[in-house]
Amino acid sequence: MLSVLGMDHIVLNVADVERSVAFYRDVLGLGIERLEEWRARSIGFPSVRISADTLIDLVQVQDAAARADRVTNLNHFCLVIADEALEPVAEHLRGRGVDVYTGPARRWGAHGNGVSVYFRDPDGNEIEVRSYAAGALERLAQASAPAH
Repeated sequence: MLSVLGMDHIVLNVADVERSVAFYRDVLGLGIERLEEWRARSIGFPSVRISADTLIDLVQVQDAAARADRVTNLNHFCLVIADEALEPVAEHLRGRGVDVYTGPARRWGAHGNGVSVYFRDPDGNEIEVRSYAAGALERLAQASAPAH
């Protein structure tokens, strides 16, 4: 059983990142993070800080025609869990017929780097489950280290 702690972030597909940054910053008064890194093309997206615990990531839609089949503008949402190991979580989901198709892998979010897996709900919505537990990154590093 999962023990969900909260919402980490949402990712929005946007046509114009600068326009979206201006809206969230100037209209809603939210802080913008990683904007200069995004402008320098060293990262894939900037983030909007909702609270200490929650972000909105703004992802530039490169090919609107290729994404036309998407009904919603929401890319995915992320739930934070307390578990240190994501493998049992993935097995729990698989045991209930859920296809965990990405992860465990290291990914950036509202609290820095964490370890997460991706899957879809019955309606096709993409869900990320992430752990920021102290040992999660260490376990991932050990699992991917070459055997000696």
